[in-house]
Parts: sequence; structure tokens; C-alpha cells
Amino acid sequence: TPCPQWPYCRKRCSYCNFNTYVVPAVDEAAVRACLVREAQTLLCLSQVHSITSVFFGGGTPSLASPSTVAAVLEAVAGAAHLPAGAEVTLEANPSSTSTPRLAGFRAAGVNRLSIGVQVRGVLPAAAPTAPRDPTVTALPPQSLDDAELRMLGREHTAAEARKAVEAARGLFPGRTSIDLLFGLPGQSQDAWAQRLEAALGLCDDHISLYQLTLERGTALAAQVRGGALPAPCQDQLAAMYQTARTVLVAAGFRHYEVSNFARKGALSTHNLSYWRADQYIGVGPGAHGRFVLRGEGGCSREARVQTLEPVTWMREVQSRGHGTRSRAVLSPLEQLEELLTLGLRTDEGITHERWGHFSPQLSLQAVFGALGEEAWALQQQGWLVLDTRGLRCTWAGLAVLDSLLPDLLWQLQRA
Repeated sequence: TPCPQWPYCRKRCSYCNFNTYVVPAVDEAAVRACLVREAQTLLCLSQVHSITSVFFGGGTPSLASPSTVAAVLEAVAGAAHLPAGAEVTLEANPSSTSTPRLAGFRAAGVNRLSIGVQVRGVLPAAAPTAPRDPTVTALPPQSLDDAELRMLGREHTAAEARKAVEAARGLFPGRTSIDLLFGLPGQSQDAWAQRLEAALGLCDDHISLYQLTLERGTALAAQVRGGALPAPCQDQLAAMYQTARTVLVAAGFRHYEVSNFARKGALSTHNLSYWRADQYIGVGPGAHGRFVLRGEGGCSREARVQTLEPVTWMREVQSRGHGTRSRAVLSPLEQLEELLTLGLRTDEGITHERWGHFSPQLSLQAVFGALGEEAWALQQQGWLVLDTRGLRCTWAGLAVLDSLLPDLLWQLQRA
């Protein structure tokens, strides 16, 4: 699962603290050449035989030309088998998604569009800190209100956003995802209910739902801290989240992951690969990866992070084929911790088979069964289920996952 990153944006949104860059001009040919070379190098190091999905993240990858997307996909297909039906997603900003441009991306090989997807969020209610989204990168989310868009520092209007989603649905029917952001400063329950209603009238078959995180160092966080904007209370945030879950499920969506909803089987193959702890390869400035370096004779999974700054990253790729800044072998415990943290985000949870792939000697039952006091108590309280299918959260438990994880991780470490 390669994850190419385009790090550039036209402007920085008021709440964004991601690895994005606003520059007067981009040497796209040079960036393209480096993305291609790094993808080839890392795929060769992994010696992976087949690709399940490709995800173009950012930054704002819809600012790249379709020819850049096509070149990266050609490189991926040249280094490993890329099946004709493999999911190829592009994150898009409404301001760079004209119909001809989207048609160009489709001709380049993109078959799924994500408009404003993957803002880092937090869980509501009893969960003060959420599991970090493993995709690492993000585009600002979709809002259907001009005042909210201005507060967020977005460069498009609500009308332009609606037009972009409609154009995307025409070219990628059933494979267009939108984001909904809640917990904005001053946002009321009624305003949130209106956003949900508008979204249901506009959306395709996939929605991602995120609570706004006020990150240190961002303009929006400074405004809230200085008292210029109000911060919503935790009870209100929890109520917003529960309202959205109920409304979306009633509209036919499956709540298949803490922040993600799909209907008609439109689950994100790529994101499921993260939550199931599959291997993925990060390509581009600041990208993260988790894979086994079989090309170097390795047998252990490594965590790799690419150089953040684009110009430095390009120099490193040009000189040695890749811009990996840090790499660390993940211990068996670290891999199980990641599997537990990410796997419990999904409604399917962690199957016995998947757990056994990472822990052949120590079963789920042995770690979290009746002898494990913490997990047993969570099951008795109705937050967790351990049965013949595996370990998973209940409907109620999924909403407060972060409050459950410390006890479960402690139990795993003891085992």
C-alpha cells in the first residue's frame, strides 16, 4: 500500500499543524521525479509482490497535475503488481477540483476521491486524547457554512464545495468521500444538526466524521486561548458525536470505524489496511511507513519516516534514492500495541487470525480472557466483547475507545 504525499497548499488553514508548505512556485517536474524514484526504491526494498491500494495525500494533492499522478502510478505498477481494480484515492480540495481536472485524474488512474478527508480528530466524551490517525497527513475537512469556512481559513465557499462534491460524484459515483467536522468554536447543536442534514443531501456513500482539534501553534488555537472564540464543552462534543452516529446509521451507513461511515459496501480499502496493521510504504516529504525490508534480508517490520522539508527531501532522494530520515525496528510488543490501538477502532475489531499473525505464541484469549482483570471488567461493563470472532468494542465502547485503551495496553504489557 504506497502512500505518496504532495506537501504543498495554496494557503495554510487556521487549525492546520501538518507538514504542509505554501510556496510561490513548485518545480513539479522535480517533485514528480523524486516521488517516482522514492516509490521505486522503497518498493524494491520491501520486495512486495502485489499492491492493494494507493493513496495520494497531502498537503493538497489535487494541486498536482494528473501527469504527476499518472507517473507515480506507472512507477508503482512497474515495481509491483497493481491490479486493475486496486483502490486509488486522491485527496482533493474543493478549490482545485474543476470537472476537467477531475476527469484528468480519473484518466490518470484515480478511481476514488476524498474531498477534505483525514483531519486529525479526537474522540468525544470520556476520551480526552485520540489514537493518532496513521495516515499522518491531512486535508482540511468539508464545511457547508461560509462563516465556518472563513473561521477555518478555507479559500472556497460553501457553494463551491457543493459544486465540487457534485462534480466528483458524477465522475466517481459511489467512490466519493466527504468529511464532516464538528466541535468548531461557537458551533451549536442546532447548527451541527443542520450540517448533518445538508451533508446527507449532498454526500455519496462514504463520510468521515471528526472533532476539531485545537493544535498548539495554530491561529485558531491562539484565538480560542485568547478568548476571541469560545471552546465547546466536552458534554456538548459528546452529544454532537452521538447525534451524528445515530443519524448516519439511520440513513443506511455502517459505522465501521471510530470516525468513518460507509453504505453500499463503500468502505475505504486503504484505511482498512492501516487499521488491520497491514504493511504500507510512505513516499514523499514527512510520509510514514511500516514494512519489512526483505530487499535487505530483513524479517522484522520497520517504522520509517521521510524527511519533512521538501527541498531537503528532494536532495536526499536524488543522492540515494530515498529520503528516509528515521527508521526503527518495531519490537513484537510494539507491533501488538499498534494492532490493538488501531484494530479496536473498527467495528470488526481484531480477529483471532490477525492477532495470531503477530502473536503466534500468545492468543487473544490468553491475554484478554477471564484471567485478565482489566479486559474482563470492560466486558462485564458492556464496553468490550471477546468471543469466537475476536476482540472488539461494543457500540457504546467504540465512542469512548481512548478511555479503554490504557487498561488494555497495560494488560498486554503484563502478558
